[in-house]
Amino acid sequence: MEVTWKGVYPAMLTPFTAEDQVDLPLFDLNTDALLEAGVDGLILAGSLGEASTLSTDEKKALVARTLQRTAGRVPVVLNIAEASTREAVHQARLAESWGAHGLMLLPPMRYRSDNRETIHHFQAVAAATHLPIMIYNNPVDYGIQITIDMFAELVRHENITAVKESTRDVTNVTRLRNRFGDRLQILCGVDTLALEELLLGADGWVAGLVDAFPRETIAIYRLARAGRRDEAVAIYRWFMPLLELDIHPKLVQYIKLAAAQTGIGSEHVRLPRLPLAGDERQRILEVITTGIRTRPLLPDYLHL
Repeated sequence: MEVTWKGVYPAMLTPFTAEDQVDLPLFDLNTDALLEAGVDGLILAGSLGEASTLSTDEKKALVARTLQRTAGRVPVVLNIAEASTREAVHQARLAESWGAHGLMLLPPMRYRSDNRETIHHFQAVAAATHLPIMIYNNPVDYGIQITIDMFAELVRHENITAVKESTRDVTNVTRLRNRFGDRLQILCGVDTLALEELLLGADGWVAGLVDAFPRETIAIYRLARAGRRDEAVAIYRWFMPLLELDIHPKLVQYIKLAAAQTGIGSEHVRLPRLPLAGDERQRILEVITTGIRTRPLLPDYLHL
């Protein structure tokens, strides 16, 4: 299946049971809600999916389950976030053998590589697989900036085809477009900047709150694409207090609580994370319940 890197690609949650097993029936429920809302692809085992806590067998099971559930309707993308280049190459080859349609690729974890090392890491993975790759550029959270000049080196690999733009600098969309035209697809990776980047020409949105509010997320994207800016802005303004849950270190707990409240997820997380408690839980719950209570009436966005 071709990965176009256009539209809304949820960074999916990984639901767990109270016994710390991957909750596949609940994963199916969330997957079905996303598909019904009209997502354009699914990304597994990202930061929101608690990637660093998942075993290789669990990742394999998630890929297999998603391929079965989607039945060819949308591409399935696996995140690669490893400390060593050797392991990143290994995981990329496994993903291809499991049937994944594409990869999201992070710089080396834990070690802050310099520009030359970062380029080499990405190139080694790209050379090891035929799968299309989206480079995840998030210097705020991971400490490594992938510059425009670095991308000029990376696009020599035909299967490096997209960037998850999470620098939190919206002008980077224009810089990328000016330098590379349509050679790289650009997907916004920060929920609170999504509409701004879509209006500047981004091709899609790697979304977080979509895991709890899928229809509203996709409505914003499709309205923006259809030129119905005012309608998109109105939904986006309602959504903003919820979208801000995506830019906090506890985004996993926050968004899992939101998904639990909308009936398509649970609060269970994997240690060392703990579920929210006390005043913090009450404060986040108030944001979520206010959003649910004031949820806007959506237009028929699926036909746009």
